[in-house]
Amino acid sequence: MTENLSILGSTGSIGTQALSVCEKLGIRVSALTANSNIGLLEQQVRKFRPKLAVIGTKALAEDLRIRIADTDTKVSFGIDGLCEAAMIDEADTVLTAVVGMVGLKPTLTAIRAHKNIALANKETLVAGGSLVMSEAEKEGVRIYPVDSEHSAVFQCLQSCPDKKLLKKLILTASGGPFFGKTRDELKDVTVEQALNHPNWSMGAKITIDSATMMNKGLEVIEARWLFDVPVENIDVVVHRESIIHSMIEYCDNSVIAQLGVPDMKIPIQYALTYPDRYSCDVGVLELAKIGKLTFFEPDYETFRCLTACKKAMAKGGTATAIVNGANEEAVRLFLDRKISFLDIGEIVNNAFDSIESRTVTSLDDVLDADRAAREFVKGIG
Repeated sequence: MTENLSILGSTGSIGTQALSVCEKLGIRVSALTANSNIGLLEQQVRKFRPKLAVIGTKALAEDLRIRIADTDTKVSFGIDGLCEAAMIDEADTVLTAVVGMVGLKPTLTAIRAHKNIALANKETLVAGGSLVMSEAEKEGVRIYPVDSEHSAVFQCLQSCPDKKLLKKLILTASGGPFFGKTRDELKDVTVEQALNHPNWSMGAKITIDSATMMNKGLEVIEARWLFDVPVENIDVVVHRESIIHSMIEYCDNSVIAQLGVPDMKIPIQYALTYPDRYSCDVGVLELAKIGKLTFFEPDYETFRCLTACKKAMAKGGTATAIVNGANEEAVRLFLDRKISFLDIGEIVNNAFDSIESRTVTSLDDVLDADRAAREFVKGIG
């Protein structure tokens, strides 16, 4: 069980819920980081008294130093600050809950500092999966999934005595706000409509990714690296109720599923307390009141981001970093109302088709591919 935690992304949805778990279970917090929410970060510093607080820019850091001058907390900023938080001596575990590619370098830093990882940053494994998993194996570091789907698979795998018995992983998807819609019906989707997720409360980028089903594509790639399963043995099924969080299928065709109310506190807490379980402040699952659980095939033609991710994983190399970087930039353009909702999927697929994939031998290979993808999208926007 985690005794001392560093949280990268403490003011976001995952970070704030993780702090609630820490408070309940008595887990100490040695570092907190935020991008720009200085007001909430200040409140967190005063409550949890970490050794280090990190914020996005030098100007914000100077402001934060003044605000918390009466505390003993050191202030840093930027990617160097994130890396400092990732390798802080006191922490035994680092929760990576920042959004996007910015999480890759600090995660590698934490692994090389022999910290266990509670992983809530998909892009880390999507873009740099081979690097991250090989470093974790080399350093003897454990990576515990925080995403509800990967946590579900991880929990189901506790009953798997031999990996040879495993036939496939089945990741569930809510289908987002546009389940069942045709491409023609999605032509005029607004930002507000795309941000209206039916089941989960998440940050803007992740919510848009859920609406395009890019989120599920990223999760397929992440699952491939986390559980060392070929991408062809990872299925996606749309499950609108978000009660079954994912499943595994054995060689005898039996299926084990993890169920629960849609609340991220369960996977966050399990990642921090594994292999132990504790009571959790979430609702009780009452199946009789739910009444039914439904399942549907994904619409790969309409939601082309999911298709792009599966193609990229099959191609290998830096292809996954390319589709991830292109998506991050395309989502930014959509949120800025510069492109349409359907443009996101088109742009991601065009980036995949247009940018050459290379073998990953170092972090620079991943960063170069990410940069090329972003420049490609900026040229469009």
